Amino acid sequence: MPLSPLDLKAIACLMARARITWAELASVLGLSAPATADRVRKLEEQGVIQGYHAYINPQTLGYHLTAFIAVTLSHPQHRATFLQKVAALSEIQECHHITGEDDYWLKVRCRNTQDLEHLISDELKSLEGVQKTRTTIVLSTLKESPLLPMPALAE
Repeated sequence: MPLSPLDLKAIACLMARARITWAELASVLGLSAPATADRVRKLEEQGVIQGYHAYINPQTLGYHLTAFIAVTLSHPQHRATFLQKVAALSEIQECHHITGEDDYWLKVRCRNTQDLEHLISDELKSLEGVQKTRTTIVLSTLKESPLLPMPALAE
């Protein structure tokens, strides 16, 4: 389903300002507020827009440690159990099935190294089929953005 230039413009606006009012978005798009609301609703129904979230500074909530954990499974039969566990653990913010030496790449946020150790040793390595993990701790973050690059049509 191709997106129109107007759809792309609406998406770009909503990525930058999810709390924009219908009237403000309508003004940007050159539509009425009801027509704008209908267009956004259709984008939601089509799965283009999957939700709206507040982006919180993790450190303000005590999550001072970010890490990436590479996980290797011993056999694909263990995938379902592993993915169920990943989905249940709120510390895991992202899970990517990857190519190369490892099977999965996890982005995690923890309060400290003790919490990270618990996550790795007690939650992940205790799962049947987790062959190995390899952890990289983030020292600082220069850029982290939920915004996607938009085609020139949106400008």
